[in-house]
Amino acid sequence: MTYLNPENRSLSSFLNPGLFWLLIATISAVIFYWEGIEALLKAWQLPEYSHGPLIPVLSALLFLRQLKEVPANYGDVPDRTPGLWLLGLSLAFALIGKFSKIDDIVAYALILWVGAVLLISFGWRVGKHFWPPVLHLVYMLPLPDVFYYKMSTWLQKVSSEFGVWILQQINVPVYLEGNIIDLGALKLHVAEACSGLNYLFPILSFSYIFAVLYKGPMWHKAVLLLAAAPITVMMNSVRIAVAGWIAQHWGVEHLEGFTHFFEGWVIFMICIVLLFMLAWIMLRFNPEKMSLADALDLETSGLGTQAMRLTLVQPSRALIICTLVTVGSVAAWHAKPDVAQVDVARDPFAIFPRTLGDWRSSENMPLGESVEIVLGADDYHSVQLTNPNAAAPVGLFMAWYNDQADGGTHSPEVCLPGAGWEIAWLERVDIAPELGLSEEFNLNRAVIQKGQTRMVGYYWFEQQGRHIAWDMGAKFWLLWNGVTKGRTDGAMVRLLTTIAPNETEKQAEERLKSVFMEMNTVLHRYIPD
Repeated sequence: MTYLNPENRSLSSFLNPGLFWLLIATISAVIFYWEGIEALLKAWQLPEYSHGPLIPVLSALLFLRQLKEVPANYGDVPDRTPGLWLLGLSLAFALIGKFSKIDDIVAYALILWVGAVLLISFGWRVGKHFWPPVLHLVYMLPLPDVFYYKMSTWLQKVSSEFGVWILQQINVPVYLEGNIIDLGALKLHVAEACSGLNYLFPILSFSYIFAVLYKGPMWHKAVLLLAAAPITVMMNSVRIAVAGWIAQHWGVEHLEGFTHFFEGWVIFMICIVLLFMLAWIMLRFNPEKMSLADALDLETSGLGTQAMRLTLVQPSRALIICTLVTVGSVAAWHAKPDVAQVDVARDPFAIFPRTLGDWRSSENMPLGESVEIVLGADDYHSVQLTNPNAAAPVGLFMAWYNDQADGGTHSPEVCLPGAGWEIAWLERVDIAPELGLSEEFNLNRAVIQKGQTRMVGYYWFEQQGRHIAWDMGAKFWLLWNGVTKGRTDGAMVRLLTTIAPNETEKQAEERLKSVFMEMNTVLHRYIPD
């Protein structure tokens, strides 16, 4: 960053041209990336992301700490071009999010803009060393729904299984079935039992800062960073075990007070203490025998002085270009013609045929209120199809979303294990050759089981004429269609049938194929291309 010489400063330096250009660039960025900022503000209202507002503050403090090590440069900074390239990438990334109406992408692009401004201000040679505070901003972002649901489901499963194992070791009768922890007198839903995992993201953020401030060996830093998730899962498992022990020995009535006390900041603080203990243990085996106090760089003096260095910034050609490009992007976006929301014509599932060939449909079976909230579908269809010549019925479930950018479809790979089903076998196939279809039709073929019950199923994602098996592929085409067509609608379709004791998986699958062929002729009316 190029500065005015302090000896030549006057009281008007607080309004110097460099600070003016930087301020205009920042205001313009707030306007241009506003959809992403709104997505952050919305996500921060959720328990698992409630730490979000602290992340920019902590990143700013990390930056000011590093800035103390960088002497003021009163000359030219020759290597600002990488910052301009990163600025262009950030703006392009944001435009993809804005056109596709996926606000999270705009939020991701905002972090790139911050990195670009630092590279423009300090040049590549100095600015590249400020990656720790910029990377830390990632912790303020909500995870993509696909990653979040898969990760949380897996962590809940591990936490619950470990908690149940602890209970079994101390002779507390307990049974885990899917998302239900059965304690006899009390049944805990996994989502409730694992509410302590809401503190996973704040602890990950803390462990990152801890690793940055830690002055021990690099492998120590890596261990501290990677240990946050296992520690959180372990502590939540202990919480489940303690809750079960209290319910067993003192009664369920004593559990509510314990839950309110222990599922809050107590878990967070214990996890922090464990991180400190881990660092202390590693230092005991370090040849330098450094104390924990010496190993943590907690020096905070001079941060105000570093913050005032903003008043010394000189305008550079790159900074002016950055400002003009950001302002121009704002103007161009607001000047573009308004594109009307694409109104997709479709028939509601309420009039879906009650008869598909020889198959007869039951009445639509409403989902529970909590399930409907999680599903978030604009229209859904849940029925049982029966055939007098079939050994078992076929369950048909379809969920339609007018706008998948706000949540969207949830993969059965997440929902089925939560309902207690184990996925015994899963493959992604193009079923068109098997059924003599003229066009490619990708879907998931799965065998699931719960106890002695086994089922075979198909499921796939409908993305405006494309039949997609992979949930991440569905997200890609959601982005593509949002940019190219202005459409973010889509659906998920699932077929399930029980494998009878006297039949093979292949025989049961023939029922799915029969229903599939019948419904495929009418599906486009309810899930349009």
